[in-house]
Amino acid sequence: MGNAFITITGINGYYGKNPFKIDRVLRIVKEPDNRHDAEAIRVELPFIDTVGYVANSVGTVYAGTESAGKLYDKIGEYAYAQVMFVTHSSVIALVLSPEEVEVDKTEKAEEAVIPKREIKKPQGTVNKIGFI
Repeated sequence: MGNAFITITGINGYYGKNPFKIDRVLRIVKEPDNRHDAEAIRVELPFIDTVGYVANSVGTVYAGTESAGKLYDKIGEYAYAQVMFVTHSSVIALVLSPEEVEVDKTEKAEEAVIPKREIKKPQGTVNKIGFI
């Protein structure tokens, strides 16, 4: 998957901005049995559980990011997202595949490092939200 960014919303219904730090890696998990949204993708942290959801409506998806509906078929049951920006009510994160994040069982956990990936500057309407 190329560079896909997502908006994480609903954070104020959980722990607010506290769990979100720049470069922190979150797990995003499909929630097909969600009664409110069949394309819901939950955002979670170990030991905390749910901290928000991938935005999926016109009013919550920031320009230049993908909705949960667009992302849903591009990932398996789960993927990861690395926090890039924290706003007053949402978080922008870069989607990472499990292969980019998970530690090989033969590798020592303390030696595992998420590889830096060159992020292509998004084109189009991203400038409207002031990130570039």
